[in-house]
Amino acid sequence: MNKIDTKKRQKRVSLLDSAFSLFINNGFHKTSISDIVKDAGVAKGTFYLYFKDKYDIRNHLISQKANQVFLNAYNQLKAQEELTDFEDQVLFIIDHILDQFAANHNLVVLLSKHLSWGFFKDSLLFTADPDSPSIYALYDSLLSQAQYTYQSPELMMYLILELISGASYNAVLYEQPLPLNDLKPHLYQTVKQILGQYRTEK
Repeated sequence: MNKIDTKKRQKRVSLLDSAFSLFINNGFHKTSISDIVKDAGVAKGTFYLYFKDKYDIRNHLISQKANQVFLNAYNQLKAQEELTDFEDQVLFIIDHILDQFAANHNLVVLLSKHLSWGFFKDSLLFTADPDSPSIYALYDSLLSQAQYTYQSPELMMYLILELISGASYNAVLYEQPLPLNDLKPHLYQTVKQILGQYRTEK
């Protein structure tokens, strides 16, 4: 990557970082493009080189953060050599994602209600780093090694993520209806049922 490309990437990252901070602290609707560029230290025209409007940068931000969360979980999974069963791997990744949410409530605020959106939209093929795999590539890799095949695997994962993202918001932020650790067994039992519903023999 040459110096020009590096500077372009740095400006884009700076805009995304500023948007994330301002959306979390001030709220999406109370944050303007002028606020974002001022915080990022770039000209307003620079914003439009990378994003169409405030909604576009939010969508890119969701994709970026969702990708980071999944990649962090997947990298931890790779260290667990004993976990070879696809369904156990899915549960491990979910558990790690929820732990990331518990450790960083800002991620919950941004992602928990949009996690499935992030999975099925831009972040399916999004990579912050050209050397990093996309969420789709990671999921497809795990599926290809699974003992079973699964009907409509994207729909299956959509339903699982809807369950996890919706339940995690209140559990992490408000401990309702239960604190996260108490809720986890109930969530995982339901995830297993969804996986079983879509499972077929190879």
